[in-house]
Order: sequence, then structure tokens, then C-alpha cells
Amino acid sequence: MNKLVAIVGRPNVGKSTLFNRLIEKRKAIVDDVSGVTRDRQYDYSDWSGREFLVVDTGGYVENSEDIFEIEIKKQVEFAIHEADIILFMVDTSVGITDQDQSFAAYLRKVNKPIVIVANKTDNHARINDSFEFYKFGFGEVIPVSSINGSGTGELLDKIVELMGEQSEEKMEADSGLMRIAVIGKPNVGKSTFVNALLGRDRNIVSKIPGTTRDSIHSEYNQFGKQFILIDTAGLRKKSAVHEDIEYYSVIRAVKAIDESDICFLLIDAREGIQGQDQSIISLVERRNKGLIILINKWDLVEKDTNTAIDYDAKFRQKIAPFNDVPIITISALNKLRIMKALDQAFEVFENRKRKISTSELNRVMLEAVNEFHPPAVKGKFVRIKYVTQIGASFPFFAFFCNHPQYIKDSYKRYLENKLRDKFNFLGTPVRLSFRKK
Repeated sequence: MNKLVAIVGRPNVGKSTLFNRLIEKRKAIVDDVSGVTRDRQYDYSDWSGREFLVVDTGGYVENSEDIFEIEIKKQVEFAIHEADIILFMVDTSVGITDQDQSFAAYLRKVNKPIVIVANKTDNHARINDSFEFYKFGFGEVIPVSSINGSGTGELLDKIVELMGEQSEEKMEADSGLMRIAVIGKPNVGKSTFVNALLGRDRNIVSKIPGTTRDSIHSEYNQFGKQFILIDTAGLRKKSAVHEDIEYYSVIRAVKAIDESDICFLLIDAREGIQGQDQSIISLVERRNKGLIILINKWDLVEKDTNTAIDYDAKFRQKIAPFNDVPIITISALNKLRIMKALDQAFEVFENRKRKISTSELNRVMLEAVNEFHPPAVKGKFVRIKYVTQIGASFPFFAFFCNHPQYIKDSYKRYLENKLRDKFNFLGTPVRLSFRKK
């Protein structure tokens, strides 16, 4: 599982700039969340072949009466609670402030690796100034300039060092069983669904050691089905923060998605799909995981003949273009269609592993190319000659052609749709790569 690195500190020390530097782009995964002053940003960074998740946080202010700063403080504390490694960011051009000292006092109570990142260290004189941050007693201080990138290589080396050996990241008891993550916003019925699935009074749950502190891994072995369930429904360790803001569920969902093969995304039928749900779906697709959408609390919806059909059409429109996914209406409370959801998960799991022979793939896809050739660009005609499936844990296809740079997104979607029409990839993302023949 990927480690979580949280960037924290007082306001205006350059946390977001460092975040963008580490992920090498400017893009937030999650949308605005109600009650939060700014976007919460999560994304992945890669260094020396090691991938980890980075979370950007707002400025931490102690004892503030400002309602927004109070809310940000809760979020920072939550990020610290979830993190594996903490980057405590300070400003070398200003030096130690009262806010820095107050925050350092808070971090001393946290039993996790903490690295002081002395930002705005733009010259040799500033390097000497950064030494004063050793007073905090957290060990090594790494001087950086998040604007021009100096020092970030040393910082990334330190992060990878603290991550430990790669073997330690692998889940213990990884038996090759399908891993299902239950994700979704708060109060959509995740706990009820998990309880309905596992059964509180049945002896079918065995805790697997070596898993993360914030999710419970249970092995299900009943009715001829066996898999590992990753339960993120509620905190097992209560932190000092409130859980009434959707933001708090996102980081847990991100980590659960990373560990999973298949995701059950629960949505409240009365609320419908919302921005937070769309963000999670986007993340599932980006991580190449299988997806099944469960519309929970279906028993509470007033229905007529076309209610289910209208719901399905509306949802698929909102989650396009990745809408070739199962959408199942359930009632976790009444155990309505719970087993259907499980059956669907096993089908999607098989779709995700499906291998297509090269001869069959070329027969089908070159016929599709002949039916509709790639549009010419700048007088260049693109000719696709060969297709093969690349060995991966998800459907990944390489198309070899003379001008791969001229393949447009619309044509990529055409080819993906043809793949989905001819072969069953329901519920799983499909990746296409275009390469020089």
C-alpha cells in the first residue's frame, strides 16, 4: 500500500507550492467540500520507483476564533492522524514564529516520522538561517525552495528512506484473494452494508494482521465465496476531530482504493450522485480499479414503473465517459440485492483479469480501424498496423502505428468503445497506449 505524506505548517509558508512541486502538476483530485475554505488536494508522487500519496493541508492556527481557521485546524489534525510521514514546513526568510512554536508543541505529541522542511532557502545565507529550526528537536532539517525546486531531491530521498523497504509495504496475508473496498461519503450506509455482508453473529470474520490502523481487513468465506473486505466505514481509532464533513472520508477512501481490486461505491438513493462521488469515481478510474456503484436506501425512494430506468440513465450520464459500470439498487438495512452485488464483484474481478489472444484482438480491432480510419492531422495519415495486450493487472492495450502523436482523444474513445462492445470489460477501466510501429 502507498504511504501517505502530509504537508503541514502555519499559513503562508509555501505548502501548496511544495505540493505541486512533488506531484509535478497542478491538479486537485477532490472538489470543493461544503464547509471547507479551500480545495483539499491529494495526488501521487513518484521517486526512485517508489510511489506515495501526498496531501496538502491548510494553514494551522492555534486558538483562533475564526470559523474557517477552526475548520482548517480540524482538517490538519485529521491529516496528521492519517499520515505515515509528516512534512513540517517552515519559512527560513521569517525564522521561528510563535505559530511555529505552538504547532511544534502539538507535533511533539505525535509518534510519527517528522521532517522539518525549511522553505524559501534560496541562497547560501538562507541555508545558515535554516539551522535555527533544529531547536524544535525533530532531527534533520532539509532546506528547500519550493518555487525553483532546489533541495526537493534531498527531501524526496528522505521520504523514500522513511518509507522503509518495499516489502514492508505489501499487505501481509496477500493470498491472491479478491480485495473489495467499501467506500462512499459519510452516512450513506457503509456500516450497515458491511454488517449485512459479514453478518454480526456469524463466525465468518478473521482479522488479518499487518494492515493499516484506519481500515479493517476481514476475510469472507461463506456461501462458496471467498474474498477480503476492506472496511472503511467509520473510524476505529477516534481522533480529536469531528466527522461531520465529507472531507474526512476522502483520504480514507483514497487509501482503501489503493489496497483494493474492486470498489463498492455506496450512494444514498435520496441524494443521488454528487460532486464528491464523481471525484471518487474519477480516482477509482485513475487507479485502474474495478467499480460497482450501489444505490443504497432504495427502499426509501418513492417509485413508479420507470424510476429504476430513469435513475440508471441519469447516473450513467453523470459519470461519463467511464459509465460501463454496474449500477445496482440495494437496501443494506433490508439486505436487498446484497448477494447480487457480490456476484457482480466477482464478474468485474474476472473482467479486470481478462486476457485476449493477439490474433483475436487484431481481427476485431483492425476491422474497427478499417470501418473508421483515424482522421488525418496536418496532412499526415495515421495507419494502425498491430494491436497487442500488455501484461498488467488491468486491461491495457498497445496500438502500433506510424504517427501515434496524432491520435485524438475522440478516436481513442472510439477504439475503447469497440473493445468494450466486443469483449466484456464491464466495471473496469481500459487503458490504450499508442506507439511507433
